Amino acid sequence: MPVDVNRLGPWAHRDLTARGTRFHVALAGPEAPSGSGPLTLLVHGFPECWWTWRHIVPALAQAGHRVAALDLRGFGGSDRPPSGYDLVTLAQDLAAVVRSLGHERAVVVGAGLGGHVAWALPHV
Repeated sequence: MPVDVNRLGPWAHRDLTARGTRFHVALAGPEAPSGSGPLTLLVHGFPECWWTWRHIVPALAQAGHRVAALDLRGFGGSDRPPSGYDLVTLAQDLAAVVRSLGHERAVVVGAGLGGHVAWALPHV
């Protein structure tokens, strides 16, 4: 039975464009003005989507984090361009999403493929 990953919950769904690609992001927690509060970016593995983090998002939000669980390019509700699936491009996507959310820095948590992309982020 398919799961409706856009269902209501303690999060809001938002599509944002970064680097010419549309990304689906589930957001929760307090919105800090101009990036003054902590942002935690959750990056799913393969072949998953933001829904992987559905049990973690509320706990982090209740702890005061602004939480963004995104769908990487090619997954979930994000665009599926024909190229750009290498680690460097995916890591650059993460950096652009963080900036699009009004932050310069974030705590990045990744699982599986998302862990590899998170690890590559400081190197781009």
